[in-house]
Amino acid sequence: MPDALTTRFNMVDSQVRTADVTDLRLIEAMRATPREAFLPASQKALAYLDRDIALDGEDNVYLIKPVVLARLLQAAEIGLTDRVLVTGGAAGYAAAIAGHLAAEVVAVCATDKIAAASRTALSSACGLSNVTVTAGEARKGNAAAGPYDVIVLDGATEVIPQTLYEQLKPGGRLVGVFAHSVPPRATIVTRSAADFGARTLFDATAPILPGLKRLPAFTF
Repeated sequence: MPDALTTRFNMVDSQVRTADVTDLRLIEAMRATPREAFLPASQKALAYLDRDIALDGEDNVYLIKPVVLARLLQAAEIGLTDRVLVTGGAAGYAAAIAGHLAAEVVAVCATDKIAAASRTALSSACGLSNVTVTAGEARKGNAAAGPYDVIVLDGATEVIPQTLYEQLKPGGRLVGVFAHSVPPRATIVTRSAADFGARTLFDATAPILPGLKRLPAFTF
């Protein structure tokens, strides 16, 4: 049976690089980041499957597909001096990859338990010291630590995440899966001095993050 390192490299080569992910810094960051470290013991064997993984014992908390995350991070064009916010249910894994690319990363996870497990993984398995993990709602982000050059929505939204938009610096960009229509689409939002502009990147699916679901419309 292949070991975790071999399986990780196989995931990058067979799932990520074949999906037009060509950024060499990002490829090396994914090779260096053990996805299994961000899963409970009962699920570590699932770490490198091409699927969203619902965390055992958690309500609607997922690690999103590696290929979707990789393509979002590539589109964000994270630079060496950038400050990045990663917000989502289990944001630690995405934050770890971003930590290899950026100067500083702030991660918002769904619960204190997930945040604590992510801190342990970031320190012991990833050796990263430039990632700060907090617990909170994905839709709220972390305005106190902002503004940010890049915001990564580690999942999908059915509504415009205006609160997150406001945490971008001018010239900053937000990436995530926007499920406003069928099919859902990965989207990049860029902030200018006066406005926000959005551009579709590719069709994609990801679990809708709590707090970012569309409220049911009232009908007569």
